[in-house]
This record gives sequence, C-alpha cells and structure tokens, in this order.
Amino acid sequence: MGRLALASLALVALACNNAQQSDSPSSDASVFDSGRTAYGFFPVPPEATLDSVFQLFDDMRDHGDFVLIQHNTNWLDFVNGGEGESQTRTDLANQVELARSRNLDYIFVADALNGLNRTEFVGLPDGWEASFANPDVRRAYRNHVLWIVETFAPRYLGLGSEINTYMDAHPEDAPNFVSLYNEIYALVKAQSPTTQVFVSFQWEDLNNVVPQPGEGDREKFVPNWDEVEAFEPNLDLWVISTYPYVVFDDGADIPADYYTPLLSRTDKPLAIAEGGFSSQPVGSTHSTAAGQAAYLETVHAQLGSRLAFWTNTLLNDFAVTTDDPGLGVFAHSGLRESDGSAKPALAIWDAFRTGG
Repeated sequence: MGRLALASLALVALACNNAQQSDSPSSDASVFDSGRTAYGFFPVPPEATLDSVFQLFDDMRDHGDFVLIQHNTNWLDFVNGGEGESQTRTDLANQVELARSRNLDYIFVADALNGLNRTEFVGLPDGWEASFANPDVRRAYRNHVLWIVETFAPRYLGLGSEINTYMDAHPEDAPNFVSLYNEIYALVKAQSPTTQVFVSFQWEDLNNVVPQPGEGDREKFVPNWDEVEAFEPNLDLWVISTYPYVVFDDGADIPADYYTPLLSRTDKPLAIAEGGFSSQPVGSTHSTAAGQAAYLETVHAQLGSRLAFWTNTLLNDFAVTTDDPGLGVFAHSGLRESDGSAKPALAIWDAFRTGG
C-alpha cells in the first residue's frame, strides 16, 4: 500500500516544530531485545491538528511498542552527501524524539516511490531520469539511508516499500534496484552490524490474488518467490504488507493457508510492515468490525510465532472522510474509531501484545 506514508509524514510534521515531552521518561530497554513480537503503528493521527498528533503518540504508547516512520527521500537534500541541515532531517529527528519521549521504539523505511502509485518515483528534480540506474538517484538514496543509520541507529531498516509492485511495472529496472539494495546493505552492515535490513513486498500482489495490468495469467495463491529471493542472501528478515479486505469480505474468509507459505519458504524471521482490515464496507466489499477482528486472529494463528514485528497501519480511523480514493480505502482500518473508542479488534490486539 504505502499510501499513508505521505499523509503520515505531512501530519506528524505539524508537531515537529512544536515537539512536547510526555511525562514518561525515556528508557534504554528496547522491545526488540525482548524476544517477543513487537507491535506498532504508522504515526497517522485521526485529525490534522497538533493536539491530535500528541494524543496519538500517547495512545500508541498504550497499545504498541514502536512507530514505523516511512518517508520519501528528498533527493536534493542528499545528492551531495549526508552532511548538512534541512527540513527533512529536522522532521525525522523530531518524530524520533516524539517516540522516544513516550518509550516507543522506531522502525525506519526509506522510500523512493510514490506512496499513491508504487509504479513511479516521487519528487524527482526536473531533468532526473526516473530509474534506479540513474547515478544521482543511487547517490541520494544511499546518502539518505546512511544518514539515517548514523543518526538513529535503527534496529530495523527498510530500503523500500512494496517493491514487487515496481518490479512488476518496470522489469527492466528491477535489477538496478536489487543492485542498489545490495550496495546499501553492505554499507549499512559495515556501519551498524546490528541493524536488520529488509525490503517489503505487497502480499496480495505477490500472492497473485489481485490481478495487476501487464502481469499475464499468473496463478492465484502461487507467490512470485523469485521477486523476494532476488534479494537473498541480503534479507535479514522477510517482510510483507497485507490488506486482504480488498479480496475477502470477512477476515474469517481468509484461507487457512493464506500466509503459511512464508513459513516453509524461509527460516528467517517474518514481519508485517503495514497492514489492516477495514471495519466498514469499502467499494464493493462488505467488511465489518467482526471481520476485522477475525483478520487479526488469522494473522496471529498463521504467522504469530515467527513475527519479529507487526504493524497495523492505523491505530485510529480518519476523523473525516477523504476525497482521495487511495487514502479513503484505508479510512476505517484503524483498531479504534476516530474519536478513540475501541473496536472489538483492539482487545484482541492488546491481548496478543501482552500475552494475555
């Protein structure tokens, strides 16, 4: 999906220049050292207000362990190196401070692509070729990622989001991204050996349950493993995004073996970088709150023992409907209503998180 990445950064940036400390002291202990699955959310508040941002971070502390910070590269900020000052650097540092002050850990995902259309780059300067073979693209992306590592030393670091959608649309450029990934992977490991590096894959697309233009007659429920394994051996864990309500009306309708092929295909840890299930109908689907709860049960039953981290993209629904058809699809995938009242899925999520 990735469509919320742009909204996430834009809305949280409202708070960046007004960052407030919570009453909770920062802790050196990390959930990533606990040996259990870490649970988290994107920092997307229900309303575009400062109060909503601060309240969201407080609420994420009560229902999660980390914030997933997914953001696009600002190409001109980093094309000449990682040193210097910029609004991008300031915004990201303040998001981390908002998380740390609430004892939330953080995961970074750097993203070169348009969160509203994963088949294209976003924000490229005029005259730049939209290709991972472009030396300027490679240099800026590499400098950006290495600045993140040097500045924040994240335990988990994504070098791209739902990359299989881009690989499908641009097979001629896919090897260029793979080579850039491998190049950056080696540099990250040299600088921070404990950072776990990955790229995420959109599961509904990878599993061929949502036909995409130009992909031919691929067989449903037969994953395109070649797109994942193109990055081996330099995947520290296998990470997916998943929004199965675009296929199944009810979480209970998800097949018992929908996610389990991942278990036998790799012995590495698994993770969900973003995902969710709408509690209200979306388009022609008939999603319900009960279906959302069943989705969580399904993921936990099929993958729970292997998940290093699990991101439910939204904690709260959007407070107002959006005219954007992309963002609107996800408006009701939060575990709470926009006013903060709990849906049935929240108790299930909390019980999984606490081991109850």
